[in-house]
Amino acid sequence: VFIAQSRASGSHRDLEDEELTRIFVMIPKTYTEEDLREKFKMYGDIEYCSIIKNKTTGESKGLGYVRYLKPSQAALAIEECDRSFRAILAEPKNKSSESFEHDYYSNNMRQDLRGSTLPFCMQPEFCSFEKIETRIQEPVSKRLSVVSRLPFIQEQLFALFDLVPGLEYCDVQRDPHTNSGYAVIQYSTAASAIYAKYKLNGFEYPPGNRLTVIFLEDGNDSSE
Repeated sequence: VFIAQSRASGSHRDLEDEELTRIFVMIPKTYTEEDLREKFKMYGDIEYCSIIKNKTTGESKGLGYVRYLKPSQAALAIEECDRSFRAILAEPKNKSSESFEHDYYSNNMRQDLRGSTLPFCMQPEFCSFEKIETRIQEPVSKRLSVVSRLPFIQEQLFALFDLVPGLEYCDVQRDPHTNSGYAVIQYSTAASAIYAKYKLNGFEYPPGNRLTVIFLEDGNDSSE
């Protein structure tokens, strides 16, 4: 589909090949470029591999590029590599890499939650929280507090937590002194709140900004 769309657009052949031979993958942060090449060389001739690193610390962001000599080799890699790599065709180089990374993280997070939340909610074990934590030490409630070092955008945060069924409201607040983000989230059931906390506490959104999610007292009996 990507190849057909590109050819139909009438783009120059060299640009077309550039856009169809580079793939973008999610990798363990311990991977080196050699590790990346070793994992993907079975699908074709690799021109280069590169790992995206934090400009300040030099640490891997857990993302990388693999450039093949032929579009067919890149397509084969996307189709046949392990799903954990989340391989997709990379955006053209003229698009901001940070913008592309943000879109990539957001889209994959949405796929993760949609893929796991809905079936999970329909399974009997969700009621006993066996997949989350059987020994919850803190009082639970239907209300959550979300804290971030960056300010929130109301629509984005609502869309993020709305992926867990039962969201009743999302109230974003901002501290004018620190410019940090703070929000109160409430679900219709404690089960949804527990699952949202389990999935999103510590989640980086946007990449590099870790969310802290805790329970807030909602006035109900937490033992229930």
